[in-house]
Amino acid sequence: MTSPVRIAILGAAGRMGRALIDALPQHGSLKLGAALDRAEAAGQGKEIAHGVALSAELAAQTANFDVLIDFTRPDGTLAAVKQCVAAGRGIVIGTTGFTPEQREEVELAAQQIPVCISGNFSIGVNLCLALAEHAARVLGDRFDIEVVEAHHRMKVDAPSGTALMLGEAAARGAQLSLKDAAVYAREGHTGAREAGTIGFATIRGGDVVGDHTVMFLGDGERVEITHKASNRANFANGALRAAAWLSGKPAGLYSMKDVLA
Repeated sequence: MTSPVRIAILGAAGRMGRALIDALPQHGSLKLGAALDRAEAAGQGKEIAHGVALSAELAAQTANFDVLIDFTRPDGTLAAVKQCVAAGRGIVIGTTGFTPEQREEVELAAQQIPVCISGNFSIGVNLCLALAEHAARVLGDRFDIEVVEAHHRMKVDAPSGTALMLGEAAARGAQLSLKDAAVYAREGHTGAREAGTIGFATIRGGDVVGDHTVMFLGDGERVEITHKASNRANFANGALRAAAWLSGKPAGLYSMKDVLA
């Protein structure tokens, strides 16, 4: 009988950490090996779930897991990546808001350990990515493209990682470079909309888990591809599925597309 993959959860006391722990019983091939959070997190040193106590010391826990799951913030993620490289452990990254330089650090680490990174681990969102790319390819330059996203008031980066992924997918379909085509802010007298651009609009407030819409706006019609998350379970289940898939993989940079292939 195959031994279960031991996972560690960074940010285990937070919203996403709790969602991962709650979803874990649905994944029989996985078991909780370590739960980690900052030293000041409530419940530090006490059992958080499945007989595992919350710890602040990742370096002291690397013998207890095979794959780390991280949905924290870029600085914390990069520190965790270094520990995983040192210990030869894989990592699933759901953190967003990386700078280009930080993203490069992750990619360099993937030359030594398996890394699965995604702005969104939802199965539905990943379907929307494929649909957005196909729609942009079919509709062509006769339709303007806009990405609208909404999240809870506590989210610290904008646009969301998912919104950027959807923009990238639409850009590929439209044969554009998102770096050149993206418009992230409009204010004052902006003039007419420039052709070949992809606009982003960001909404923050309340407890919105995550709403994303890609709009293709033409003359006389528009097409909208929308995904709405009502809780974090879909992200948690996707990340746990990715952790099970990543275990035993060779070093490399993987995405949710690889997991679902």
